[in-house]
Amino acid sequence: MPKVEIYTSPWCGYCARAKRLLDAKGVAYEEIDIMAEPRRRPEMEQRSGRHTVPQIFVDDQSLGGCDDIHALDKAGKLDALLGLGA
Repeated sequence: MPKVEIYTSPWCGYCARAKRLLDAKGVAYEEIDIMAEPRRRPEMEQRSGRHTVPQIFVDDQSLGGCDDIHALDKAGKLDALLGLGA
């Protein structure tokens, strides 16, 4: 299975929505809370080129944020990126 990472912050509705999608697909992921670990924010920004949460990575490839992974899912492309069988 690919390594999935998601940078989040508490009380972020988009973060919760992105995690719900991953949870619904049964995908294990590492959650990095940038409020609990503020030193990780610059890392997230450097990796993604973005300043907002959530930021989702699969095998170090940035998939973007919540709207981005929902668009990938709607287009039928997310499952393959997540290593889910067809």
